Amino acid sequence: MISIKDLYGVLSAVVPLYVTMFLAYASVKWWNVFSPDQCAGINRFVAIFAIPLLSFEVISRINPYKMDFLFIAADGVSKVLILIILFSWAKFSKRGSLDWTITLFSISTLPNTLVMGIPLLKSMYGDDKEYLIIQAVVLQCIIWYTLLLFLFEYREARIFILNKFKDSSVSNSERSGENFGGIQEMIGRNCGGAGAGEDEVVDMVVRTPSNPQTTQNVNKVAPDSRSCLKPTPAGGAAQEDGKEVHLFIWRCGCCSSQGVCGQSVQVCRREEEIKVQGKTGEDEKPNFPKDQNMDSSTSSAMLKQIMKRVWFKLVRNPNSYASVLGLAWALASCRWDIKKPQILENSVTILSNAGLGMAMFSLGLFMALQPRIIACGNRLAAYGMLVRFLAGPAVMAVASVAVGLRGTVLRVSIVQAALPQGIVPFVFSREYNLHPEMLSTAVIFGMIVALPITVLYYVLLGL
Repeated sequence: MISIKDLYGVLSAVVPLYVTMFLAYASVKWWNVFSPDQCAGINRFVAIFAIPLLSFEVISRINPYKMDFLFIAADGVSKVLILIILFSWAKFSKRGSLDWTITLFSISTLPNTLVMGIPLLKSMYGDDKEYLIIQAVVLQCIIWYTLLLFLFEYREARIFILNKFKDSSVSNSERSGENFGGIQEMIGRNCGGAGAGEDEVVDMVVRTPSNPQTTQNVNKVAPDSRSCLKPTPAGGAAQEDGKEVHLFIWRCGCCSSQGVCGQSVQVCRREEEIKVQGKTGEDEKPNFPKDQNMDSSTSSAMLKQIMKRVWFKLVRNPNSYASVLGLAWALASCRWDIKKPQILENSVTILSNAGLGMAMFSLGLFMALQPRIIACGNRLAAYGMLVRFLAGPAVMAVASVAVGLRGTVLRVSIVQAALPQGIVPFVFSREYNLHPEMLSTAVIFGMIVALPITVLYYVLLGL
């Protein structure tokens, strides 16, 4: 059972974080020390410098050759199960979305193992189980934070590319409208040459409108498309020839001024003529639905652009390099017994030691900029607590039993899944502006109720 000394050790690790958060909150809410732009700069410093160096420092100190692979498998299976559930919900449910998939994945699978997990579980299960929590921290930094960054970058790139395609389609629509206006002007010029009161038939050859809106505008000036089927000299017809449209315009005698009236232009398509008259011939071609091919090609092009942009952003993100370099150093140092030079060690730790403190400071700044402490609302806060302290541990229990964990290791895996929300996912959510209010609420209230909830799990699992 947890002793008073162990409880004091947990509080000594948690209370300084709240002091840092309170100072940040007061500096904006009451003292007006920082502006919103300065707060955003502090958060960017945490995301670009402090968190990557902290990840490198933690990963580089482990021994990759002495890891509990069943514990690693249970952790990985639980997170993959949650990802499958969330992506299925996003695809098949009307309420599902990629945004909420990313947020719920962060809340349900990424606990605060570094600050709360190590001192709390060490006091519960002894020093010999501390290495399990360190493994969980390392897996988060190497795999799951990198995956989270990929999802954030994919979402951002997807929004950018979709907006780019949308703007391109709008500009094409405007150009098509200009082309149609030019057609009307040409019609007027051709028809204006005839004398007043005389009938005239003008054959115009124009490009097939690429925008459906333009086609609708052309068809609007036709009184009745079926009337063009009558082979009368006073009628008109539109024929598609490859990518060109032949417009036969009849200028009636009432058009005394330059141009044509609405009743003078009649447009119809060859497909309509074939359908009404039921003609068949060897030169007829089947009408295949080309929209699906266009959609698939457009989707492929969009996906290619999205993945290219995601790769470009991930390559430039220091968090990606921190995990890879930390693991590479751990493998090399444990294999050949290499130690870091003191200059390198001090250069890394001078900022990595400030990583968690600056992350909590950024959290306090964000809280001060919100109109209320529970920024996401009571309902979403309650849902977040249920996902964090019930859904996450439940899936972890199922995955741990499935891979064969038993005894103390099983209990450690379940309790570490019930730890409060991690601080690093909040930093990422604020950096990418995706539900930071919900992540901040989960961090704050999660750390308040973390101690009684983890103790409750510890007692129940020990029965």
